[in-house]
Amino acid sequence: MIKHIRLFHIAAVLLTAAQMHAFSADDIITRDKVGAGAMPAEIGAVTEAPFKMKGLKAPVFKDRRIVITKEDLSAKGLITPSINERISSLSKKGGGTVVIPQGTWRSGRITLKSNVCLHVEKGAVLEFSGSIDDYQPAVFTRHEGVEVMGAGAFIYANGAKNIALTGEGVISGPPMDAAMRRLRNGNSVVEKDISVNTPVAERLCDGLDGRTFYRPKSFAPINCKNVLVQGVTFEKSVLWNVNPIYCDNVIIRGITVNSTKVPSGDGIDISSCRNVLIEYCTLNCGDDCFTLKAGRCEDGLRVNRPTENVLIRYCLSKDGHGGITCGSETAGMIKNVYLHSCVFYGTRVGFRFKTRRNRGGGISDVLYENVRLVDVREAFTWDLLGSPMYMGELARRNPPLDITELTPVVKNITIRNFIVESADRLISVHGIPEIPCSNVLIEDGTVRTNRIFKAMDDIDGLTMRNMDIHATDNTMNIDDGRNILFDQVNFYAPGHALYLNIKGAQAGNINIISGNVRYGLEDGINPLP
Repeated sequence: MIKHIRLFHIAAVLLTAAQMHAFSADDIITRDKVGAGAMPAEIGAVTEAPFKMKGLKAPVFKDRRIVITKEDLSAKGLITPSINERISSLSKKGGGTVVIPQGTWRSGRITLKSNVCLHVEKGAVLEFSGSIDDYQPAVFTRHEGVEVMGAGAFIYANGAKNIALTGEGVISGPPMDAAMRRLRNGNSVVEKDISVNTPVAERLCDGLDGRTFYRPKSFAPINCKNVLVQGVTFEKSVLWNVNPIYCDNVIIRGITVNSTKVPSGDGIDISSCRNVLIEYCTLNCGDDCFTLKAGRCEDGLRVNRPTENVLIRYCLSKDGHGGITCGSETAGMIKNVYLHSCVFYGTRVGFRFKTRRNRGGGISDVLYENVRLVDVREAFTWDLLGSPMYMGELARRNPPLDITELTPVVKNITIRNFIVESADRLISVHGIPEIPCSNVLIEDGTVRTNRIFKAMDDIDGLTMRNMDIHATDNTMNIDDGRNILFDQVNFYAPGHALYLNIKGAQAGNINIISGNVRYGLEDGINPLP
């Protein structure tokens, strides 16, 4: 129940020229300096992250090369048996490189082994089968944050060290009318499909004999160390494209993803990995572009492995639901994330923080800076409740629920030195009432947007500092938001005025600092003279 509504008309929100802040947009990254086309030959030093990244270096392979030929085709026209035998044999000899030469080659699941690089040459297309028979037997993997035995990936590895997928060729899913694409990707949300009490070895999701089938990712190593993905283009996936799981020391650079017509066609999903560098990538996706995940619900708590120490730089997100998304699988915690010098050009959302009341863990210690956002629907989104369609009563804001081990915590988020060139909305926050998202700092930016706050629900601790905000709508909605500070923020709004619609029993301590004067938006206090 709303206990009170406060509508403030703030008339003097623009600072004088002498009071304007010193932020300059001149040094913000431009599109020509990011993405796969801008990748240098060598990996630059990794020294800028505000956390330690140990052992981050690309794997090196022995000077042995095996080139796939037409003689490697099976009776079905696939290279699967031959290439897997060659990879296994090469690994046993100490490693080397298996080359996919120019031309179109069809395959079922390929399994990488330790010390082997799979190199797809320029002009080569490695097209994967759309038949579930070519992804048998089931292998250990993780589907949307829950461990299962399933198809795994087009290119898969388990427990390998020093592996790579490189080249200027194309990794392609099956034709868009393939049978696999018509199969349901599970029966409902995965935590309802798979009981946490079922041993992982018995969670068989191979699609045979009427069993559940989860579509394979394009490249998904699990339990691997020293992983490199460089240069290749991913097209027509059937699910996520690049998805390292439980990996340490991962480098992904210069790849291109084109999956705009694929439902759940995420670009890069990092799942419970540590020490990850992603640079100079171009993603054009049917779902989120860059995504960080850490396990889901009770199964994610059981595994309890975080995604941590992730550096993303000089990347381009184009079409996609989110430029970068933390979540929604957060059980093991997503922490120590640093993204800088990136451009999001046309994504639905720029920065997206996403979890649910039953996902556990949370998101903490995230820094984004030197980013340009162009033609985004919403620049910054905290989507922590979800929709009733998938979450039922858990998506209802009020009344607050009891805090449990599955209640996620989202805190310590900094976004600074940025430009939002064009957006429909700047910010929306749909927090969790029992544990509001907290300690959010957004500073040093220029913004052109239609609306400023679509919603600011259940946040405890937001500072916006040193910003110019040009908006075509002058209403800001705050519901149970508290400890909110606008410090030297220039609002350019219709009529040179703002209307703050503040409601909720928890709302309070909302302040504006203009010049050297602080104005508090509390009952009985005139906000601005």
